Amino acid sequence: MSDDPMVAALLREREVLVQRGLADRVAQVDEQLRLRGATPPDDGRPAGKPATRSAPPKGRRTRAAETA
Repeated sequence: MSDDPMVAALLREREVLVQRGLADRVAQVDEQLRLRGATPPDDGRPAGKPATRSAPPKGRRTRAAETA
């Protein structure tokens, strides 16, 4: 991995974009990584495919119904 802070920032941005399913932006970030001499990670899933949750979020509560 490079010590370049720009490459590190692009890699963080890329991960968020992959999770959100923004394939066009992932491609743009990959291009910028290549221009800086870094190889975009091969995360094993298509760029437009968001990561799936293995379990639902915990600690969520539903609000009680308001009465007038």
